[in-house]
Amino acid sequence: MRPHETRPHQPDADVVVVGNGPIGAVLSVLLAQRGWRVTVLERRPRPYRLPRATSFDGETARLLAATGIGADLGRITEPANGYQWQTAAGEALLDIAFTTSGRYGWPDANTVHQPALEELVAARVAALPEVTVLRGHEVVDIADGDQGARVTVTTDDDTTRVLTTRWVVGCDGANSFVRHHLDVPVTDLGFSYEWLLCDVQPHEPHESTPTNVQICDPARPTTAVASGPGRRRWEFMRLPGEPTADLLKEETAWHLLSPFGVTPRNATLLRSTTYIFQARWADQWRVGHVLLAGDAAHLMPPFAGQGMCSGIRDVVNLSWKLDLVLRGLAPEALLDTYTEERRAQAQEAILASVQLGRVICVTDPEAAAERDATVLANRRGKAPTRPEPARPLTGGLLHGGVAAGAVVPQGRVGVGGEVGLFDDVVGRGFVLLVVDESDAGLGKERLAYLAELGVRVVRVVAGGRVAGVGEVSDVDGVYGGFLAGFGVTGVLVRPDYHVFGAARGVGGLCELVDGLRERLRGVGSVGGVRRAS
Repeated sequence: MRPHETRPHQPDADVVVVGNGPIGAVLSVLLAQRGWRVTVLERRPRPYRLPRATSFDGETARLLAATGIGADLGRITEPANGYQWQTAAGEALLDIAFTTSGRYGWPDANTVHQPALEELVAARVAALPEVTVLRGHEVVDIADGDQGARVTVTTDDDTTRVLTTRWVVGCDGANSFVRHHLDVPVTDLGFSYEWLLCDVQPHEPHESTPTNVQICDPARPTTAVASGPGRRRWEFMRLPGEPTADLLKEETAWHLLSPFGVTPRNATLLRSTTYIFQARWADQWRVGHVLLAGDAAHLMPPFAGQGMCSGIRDVVNLSWKLDLVLRGLAPEALLDTYTEERRAQAQEAILASVQLGRVICVTDPEAAAERDATVLANRRGKAPTRPEPARPLTGGLLHGGVAAGAVVPQGRVGVGGEVGLFDDVVGRGFVLLVVDESDAGLGKERLAYLAELGVRVVRVVAGGRVAGVGEVSDVDGVYGGFLAGFGVTGVLVRPDYHVFGAARGVGGLCELVDGLRERLRGVGSVGGVRRAS
């Protein structure tokens, strides 16, 4: 079935998204851009205006750009120049340098005022007629069936309403109704601390170097980060035995901020409140026609800055798989690879965040001194490091072999005088990328199958050459270098930018396409192959 095609007993929506935070909103855009009818159910009558996340990495910026907001991201974000962990004396335990031209075509780290990001995504949602957002609609029941689900909601005026849908995705946060309703088991690592959060707006512009700092002071572990243009956030850990009520006093916030030169004379305290982070994940992310994403599926400490990023990765992974299932090009079992792939990656992010937290949340002076001595001895004389590449997939929908699961980088390419980032010039979705003419040997039947999936077949030529039909010029040498690094001449890239598999020559490329068809259990073919033009 194609988007917009009608069928007997058509449901009210192809997909119901529960929760209109950034994760649910991004999912609704990604599905609507593929033509599917999406209804978003949000219990709050108005948008939540307070920030939670303060930054996202370069890979996430690339994923957000796929929603159509890329041109405006620079207006609401500010690149960070570095992330440093310091001892109480200011010595660097960890030093990561960021660049504005990162591996994925975007700055390595982008600080943001989350409500501004949500407004940008909301404007994109409003421009898509396929999306209906129903505020003041609280989900109270979900009944799964053979062909889809029935979602019962209550509205602000106490009206009860039932919507039918083929799929439900719970993006309804840490206290998810959808997760509780499914009654799926949750793994909780029991790593949890309470922190005081202080959002501050300095009266005068001030650039901090490094932008983001973790102060590993046993007297009071402290975080200082940028939170978008003209804003900063400080966080202070509640000490053992310290009453939360004392932390919540405004004078406490100003007292803790004063050593950083932040006073009522030069800054406005926008908010001070406490929060308790957690480290846990749902063991099951799909039950029948109901799925989980974002904080509904996982929660992690903030020290790696991966909470919202992980949620965005969830829905990017899920959206293209839902599209294939809805189109009848893959069985529902494809959605089990969503859980397999994303749960493993979320677990890695949570475990890494916990490991960082165990370094930071130390209040015993002797233990802190031992930690500092060990870390400083290991890194003495070393230059700042660069951020690690995005986490590869290690299982799921992969062909296997070299490069499989890696996230393909993004550089500039040229076509017909136009030069820009690959995603903007070539387009998004499945891409078969080759550095030779091996695609010419795929044959009509394979090319027709690729066309049915919407695969773009792109030949990359060296940056100094003029790109011909179906070719792009590798302006920055990113793609030639990427393939050469693995010793291959072609890669099949999934819509979430993970490599399905790599190949050398015509024979390897044919095996790659056949492998994708086998994994997806694809059906007939329509249309012609889309090429870069």
